[in-house]
Amino acid sequence: MGRAKIPRKSTNIDMTAMCDVAFLLLSFFILATKFKPAEALSVVTPSSVSSKIAPDKNVVQITMDREGKVYFSVSDANMSEKKDIIETVATAKGINLTDAEKKNFYANPTAYIGVPFSQLKSYLDLGPDQVKAFKQPGIPTQDSTNNELIDWIRAAVTVSANGGFNSGHMVLLVKGDDAAKYPSFQGVIIAFKKNDQLKFQLVTNPVAPPPGSELDKLQKVSGNKSSEQ
Repeated sequence: MGRAKIPRKSTNIDMTAMCDVAFLLLSFFILATKFKPAEALSVVTPSSVSSKIAPDKNVVQITMDREGKVYFSVSDANMSEKKDIIETVATAKGINLTDAEKKNFYANPTAYIGVPFSQLKSYLDLGPDQVKAFKQPGIPTQDSTNNELIDWIRAAVTVSANGGFNSGHMVLLVKGDDAAKYPSFQGVIIAFKKNDQLKFQLVTNPVAPPPGSELDKLQKVSGNKSSEQ
């Protein structure tokens, strides 16, 4: 008795609908992605063996470029603190800043202050395109009789003491170019000491520990333990 023949069905699958879905998802992710703004300052940090990631909240950062110029900035996540700091500085130094000029500091995600107080008002009055083209001279720090960074740190400490930065948990970061000279760093340390700020973190370019070193062995052991859990 002959076997019944089962008719073969086509194995072709219409992928038109799947392609449409894929392109829709791709379009959604492209439109929804928020790209990180370009760094306003080009700084090549020195390398160090470290596994600790620098925080991105409650941060007051002091930046030194390769020319030794010093800049002051506050993390973008702390807009209210940025507003309080610029108002505190303006009041203390007798600088009459408009609301628009203050906003150019606390609402600008790449707002670095790198000018003396005598130029602060005119600098904050610049438009976005003008700021990009403006070459800041840096905050005066190398002259022991005119270290204006002291006033900026004092304003940040005052805001922190009044409940800002998550009830006083302000983090001081120092980000210096590998080619920066010691006098600039010394001026920053003086500003910290004048405000009783003796703890700060250095921003470096992390590298892996040397193979076979104690830190390398410790990281391997801790990594194995975490993978077993």
